[in-house]
Amino acid sequence: MAKQVTGMIKLQCPGGAATPAPPVGPALGQHGVNIGKFVKDFNDKTADRKGLTLPVVITVYSDRSFEFVVKSPPAAVLLKIAAKIPHEKKKGKEVIPAEAKKGGKYKNHKVTKDQVRKIAQDKLVDLNARDVDHAMRIIEGTARSMGLRVEG
Repeated sequence: MAKQVTGMIKLQCPGGAATPAPPVGPALGQHGVNIGKFVKDFNDKTADRKGLTLPVVITVYSDRSFEFVVKSPPAAVLLKIAAKIPHEKKKGKEVIPAEAKKGGKYKNHKVTKDQVRKIAQDKLVDLNARDVDHAMRIIEGTARSMGLRVEG
């Protein structure tokens, strides 16, 4: 008899550093999933991407077993890394550079077309794009909405 899907859970967890604390624990606990097993499996699978925020889709079955798929990091995170925008955490809150506070934009930073192409190639499977050029336009739009300049 085939397993029946009882739930789909979408989370964003830090690569290689997930913990049973919220949001992971409560989201999995309400579906009866073994939280410790998920955390161990996720951290083992994402150890090479430590520190990146990774979206994960967890499929929960009727026998409380689960499978998960780790997606590529959000485009905004990859663009911040490419533009060398510092990503610091202080007491649980993100510290935003002074120049970014004006309108929530990163106006003094830039990315090159080559960096955009690399990000587009990495995210191509997760984007709704027909080819790399279309994916590049999507990533460039994200960069513009963040206030980044695309040069080159």
